[in-house]
Amino acid sequence: MHFNDDYIDFHCHPSLKPFGKSFNYTPTGVHISHRNSKRSIWHYDPPSISDKLLNYLTGLTKFSQANFTSLVKGGVGIVCVSLYPLEKWFVRNKMNNELLLDIASNFALGIGHKRIDYIQGITDYFKDVEAQYDYYKQLDGKIVHLPEGKFRYKLVKSYHDIQNIKNENTSGGKVHTICVIISIEGLHVLNTGLRKPFSEVEVLTNLDKIKNWEFRPFFITIAHHFWNQLCGHSESLTGIILKFADQKEGLNSGFTAMGRKVMERLVDNTNNSRIIPDIKHMSIQARKEYYQMLDSGNPNFMNLPVMASHAACNGLKSFEDPVVVHPKTASKLNPVSINLFDEEIIRIAKSKGIIGLQLDERRIVNKKTLKKTKNSIKRSKIMHYRSELLWNQIQHIAEVLDAKGLFAWDCMAIGSDFDGIIDSLNGFWTAEELPFLADFLERHAHNYMLSHNLGNIENVIKADEIIARLMSGNGRNFLKEYFR
Repeated sequence: MHFNDDYIDFHCHPSLKPFGKSFNYTPTGVHISHRNSKRSIWHYDPPSISDKLLNYLTGLTKFSQANFTSLVKGGVGIVCVSLYPLEKWFVRNKMNNELLLDIASNFALGIGHKRIDYIQGITDYFKDVEAQYDYYKQLDGKIVHLPEGKFRYKLVKSYHDIQNIKNENTSGGKVHTICVIISIEGLHVLNTGLRKPFSEVEVLTNLDKIKNWEFRPFFITIAHHFWNQLCGHSESLTGIILKFADQKEGLNSGFTAMGRKVMERLVDNTNNSRIIPDIKHMSIQARKEYYQMLDSGNPNFMNLPVMASHAACNGLKSFEDPVVVHPKTASKLNPVSINLFDEEIIRIAKSKGIIGLQLDERRIVNKKTLKKTKNSIKRSKIMHYRSELLWNQIQHIAEVLDAKGLFAWDCMAIGSDFDGIIDSLNGFWTAEELPFLADFLERHAHNYMLSHNLGNIENVIKADEIIARLMSGNGRNFLKEYFR
């Protein structure tokens, strides 16, 4: 059986559920290789009809979207896995009844009640991120037998490692390998954001430890859902979770003095140890301040690509002038501040950065557009209508860049956010459906290119090339340039 393994996903959480389930056993954090175990990253759990119905009605995702078996079936050969100690303010929230609180959180995330108990009482985020890193290391390179053949994942340190893996056959017949790049979501991992004073020495020591990991994170998302005492965040929660979790503290603020120190150390490239900051989740104020750091002439911030690993565009021109310039696409987008402004798209492209487009339908379009999206009982029609929501994002980016005389197609990739707390595009439930997504996007690209209004002649390229770039080519070029 031949597997396509060209696709790249810049952001997903394959370990969130199995690592969480490991807390139902002693010792915790043990990674089981057998795919039948819920403690295995290979555990295949495709959504049932009732799972899909629940997701359709509530937006909650109980099933596994990015387990490694699904990634294999979906043709993902390179994946940026996100280590993420769940912030305790998800589960220490406005609900007073402990039992209700447990049930709601476990229900929302599918990570197991023992893990929820642990997060409720967590006092050290850093210890937790180390345990998650160790969870990946436990089965690094271990061959797993699936009905489709022999598989393994390998943690990689550089693009050179990826090339070597792609070129080699392991002994005893072909083994299909997923290349795994470590990333982290949220600088609270340095053990801040616990709503009490932190130790500056501890924070910087923890950062140095991360920078010295054998498989150092390629990039780190600076902010996340709650105030981490380093950098302000944007509002990010919706629906049932927003009802109970309070994001107000630190919302829309900028960097603290400590946050600036951490940023300086993060991007310091001594011994080739730089970690790229990921702007997703940062507030507008924090992004403004970060862009000032990039423009400051400070050598540590020189030649840094601007990256947003799992993002969407909001259709608005700029922080200072939030108006719509490209109404055809922008009118469908979700005009929230966590999403990228047109001026940021331009900055990312000019910096040779990357936008990993997320597959959360609440994020990529506004409520009105979602409501107006046609429904069908035919799977192919559902896929056509829902993939068009993502195509609209792609078209918007292309037209914003084209209007500036820039090449339009080289800064987009996929950053699905599978197994994060997302409501994925209906019909494209898991990584397994990514080949279908590519096919349907190619149809939209083909139709668009028949009657496009692109002014820059070099932007007039074939539909299949646009989608090949999105699914793999652009990501590969980005890794080749910066993952060293």
